[in-house]
Amino acid sequence: MKKWTREERYRVLKSPDEIRELHDRTVQSDYRQTYHIQSVTGLLNDPNGFVWHDGKWHLFYQWCPWGAVHGLKYWYQTVSKDLVTWENVGVCIRPDMDMDNAGAYSGSALPGKDALCLFYSGNRRDENWVRVPNTCTLKLYDNGKVVKLPWPIFGPNPNYTEHQRDPKIIYNKEMKKYFIILGAQTKDKRGCAIIYRSNELQDGWEFAGELKVPGFENFGDMWECPAIESIGDYDVFLFCPQHLSIEGRGGNIHHNGYLVGKMNWETLTFEHDNYFHFLDFGFDSYAAECANNMPTEDNAVLVAWMGLPDTSYPTDEEEWSGCLTLPRELLMRDRRLIQRPLPALAALRDGHADLSDGKLPRACEIEIFCQGDVELRFFAKADGSGGYVFRYDDEKQVASVDKSGMTQRYNQQLGEKMDRPLANPLTHLRIFIDRSSIEIFANDGDGVFSSRIFPVEGEERLVFEGQGKMEVWNLRPAIRDEFVV
Repeated sequence: MKKWTREERYRVLKSPDEIRELHDRTVQSDYRQTYHIQSVTGLLNDPNGFVWHDGKWHLFYQWCPWGAVHGLKYWYQTVSKDLVTWENVGVCIRPDMDMDNAGAYSGSALPGKDALCLFYSGNRRDENWVRVPNTCTLKLYDNGKVVKLPWPIFGPNPNYTEHQRDPKIIYNKEMKKYFIILGAQTKDKRGCAIIYRSNELQDGWEFAGELKVPGFENFGDMWECPAIESIGDYDVFLFCPQHLSIEGRGGNIHHNGYLVGKMNWETLTFEHDNYFHFLDFGFDSYAAECANNMPTEDNAVLVAWMGLPDTSYPTDEEEWSGCLTLPRELLMRDRRLIQRPLPALAALRDGHADLSDGKLPRACEIEIFCQGDVELRFFAKADGSGGYVFRYDDEKQVASVDKSGMTQRYNQQLGEKMDRPLANPLTHLRIFIDRSSIEIFANDGDGVFSSRIFPVEGEERLVFEGQGKMEVWNLRPAIRDEFVV
């Protein structure tokens, strides 16, 4: 695998021609997705700026154009009218000022009076490569014009370490105030979130204080991608605690989860049920973001990076990496977050798949109504062995996924099996398979399993053992792998 120098990773992209040949090679990969957002070249990680504006969904992602490596980050823009079919728009935020000279890191968006306002972490490095985290903003006009405020709306808070990032912009209608919540780290290396407030969207910001989360004062050493969402009668605090070992999560130390409760914006206190819920029980999910400015107030939509920090994937050898999960509709059920596939995804169905030869299509949807014990082997070998395995133990009422049977095994140190106790016996599964991913929704979203998978020649069988009725649909493409920079 290529060894990258700092100069190579952090060089500025001056012309699309510098990566055109890389794109031409990348799109030949057998693992390029057909209906998931993926990197145009190089590396994709966190979803950013997810918002409804001007009759369209805008979704950006962190992008390093040079290869499967973290380096100088840009915001790359995609748009959709239905959250299903996506169009590449190109680079939106370029790290082209002193305040963001080492990268435009994660953030969010909210419509202003005359344009879409984006908020991001400007990663500045001084001559000694010491990080200075700035919170920056710009306006994106409907004609595509970008006007960046040439100075941060606020710089680093001196009472915390250099790890202050991922601004989530929130408007509180009752208080008629804007809030920005940032992931941060205390001087004694504890993860936390800090909050700023203002009466104006892009001006007048002041430090409000640290978010109080009783019982979680020592929960990892950094909290990334914090957000507070109102869903139904509850508030949900989403965040990603880092460098934290949790029983049942294998060797993974970077988590994507949430607390359920109520947010008091006056006291900056999140009262909750004292239980950290995991968003996903697959192997690849992080940095989840909910859409701002929803067209209706009674639902929410979430998307996440189908990947993890400090990991590698088989496509790294092909010099590209990363895709996003399918957007999911959120609702609350029994004080837990339920993630449902969007109804609009049914528009991708392109007839029932022919399974007479036992071969699994590389882009398909599977629906199963079942009872009792279940075992599914996806991309098994010709004799039915191996593959990515989903099991349900009816007596224990536990669902699990196991990827150890795949030929291409990666990130083994993080664990290859994950369990999910279900609130009710398993009766229904919806499964979305793309060329290098699988997303399983159990019992209408009570349990979700998102994973990258990389089958090789000879791994193509589908094996179903159990009682139930199964339907499989071919899915048509929903993205065009176009070279737009």
